[in-house]
Amino acid sequence: MASAPELLRRMFDAAINAAQPEFCLPPHLPEPPRGRTLVVGAGKASAAMAKAFEDHWPAEAAGLVVTRYGYAVPCEKIEIVEAAHPVPDAAGLAAAERILNLVGGLTPDDLVVCLISGGGSALLTLPADGLTLEDKQNVNRALLKSGATISEMNCVRRHLSAIKGGRLAAACHPAKVVTLLMSDVPGDDPINIASGPTVADPTTCADALDVIRRYGVDVPPAVIRILESGAGETVKPGDPRLARAETRMIATPQMALEAAGAVARDADVAPLILGDSIEGEARDVGKVMAAIAQQVAVHGQPIAPPCVLLSGGETTVTVRGQGRGGRNVEFLLSLAIALDGRPCVYAIAGDTDGVDGQEEIAGAIVTPDTLSRAWGKGMKPRDSLGNNDGHGFFEALGDSVVTGPTLTNVNDFRAILVQRAREAD
Repeated sequence: MASAPELLRRMFDAAINAAQPEFCLPPHLPEPPRGRTLVVGAGKASAAMAKAFEDHWPAEAAGLVVTRYGYAVPCEKIEIVEAAHPVPDAAGLAAAERILNLVGGLTPDDLVVCLISGGGSALLTLPADGLTLEDKQNVNRALLKSGATISEMNCVRRHLSAIKGGRLAAACHPAKVVTLLMSDVPGDDPINIASGPTVADPTTCADALDVIRRYGVDVPPAVIRILESGAGETVKPGDPRLARAETRMIATPQMALEAAGAVARDADVAPLILGDSIEGEARDVGKVMAAIAQQVAVHGQPIAPPCVLLSGGETTVTVRGQGRGGRNVEFLLSLAIALDGRPCVYAIAGDTDGVDGQEEIAGAIVTPDTLSRAWGKGMKPRDSLGNNDGHGFFEALGDSVVTGPTLTNVNDFRAILVQRAREAD
């Protein structure tokens, strides 16, 4: 029988595998057009999506997609460019410029297949007129530390871009545009996946300004000028340039959670999916999840052990410390402190793209003796949490989860395993 940590890791791996493009992309391919087929895209999974497209497309095609450094997959017809994430760089800017140039001058007989996955907001960066790459970098850094939700961050990003917020699809007009999406955002709203380069945007410059002011985000003066003047307005619903643009969702966090649940059932552990779009401060979500796990362990409610509590979504971290952190390890550290060594309760949390925060570490595992082992090493868990040092904490314990590039991205995965007392190992 697998140990609790081994079972949790198998669930995480199953969640990742369920969202591999080679399996989930082919059923959603459109019919080949009479004219040209052009493939463009951006995201951590975009290169793997391009490879799956090439392997199953029955006609000629060419194009360019941009992915994160280390996430390239060899393709024959589609060029793969690597760029920085989560803070954009010059390589991403150059790729975005090239993509806009590629889709110019198309005809109604042509087809643009746009491959979009999480991470595209940073990877497909093209500053609006009046902004520089450095401006966009500064805004991204400030947003990532602010505690704003992913939808709020993407609202700002769309209104400071020359390619997001429907602008890419508008540039493809009059060609047909089919966007294949892998969701990494709570609620699976296409406008929030890579900041919606091919979909209409109902939000406004005023909404973006409100986010900046609400969170006290320090931005360059040029950003305020663009938003206050309305110069950063996006493509709106009903725009005729988007009349031939459609989206197809090929992978979602819910699909990943269901795959993990199947692994649990095979091990005679009952899965309970609490939600695929949970947001909030990571440490607060950790406390709430710990309380639910305590209720399960003590009272058998809302489900009796052995069971696993599954959830997805994207929490946030308001950075106040100087540690090496990420939202998943922040969640886990808060969870461990709240559980206070509760027997029979284990947990895993990780980003399905293999990168939690800016570390090449997906997440970590919590066991009933996590706190006692930390104290034995002279570590103070509450101090680590206060310093946003989740990666430093779990790395010192040898409990980090490292996957390497997963070539997919359907947001965060969390699983809390509650065993019967006699089953604990």
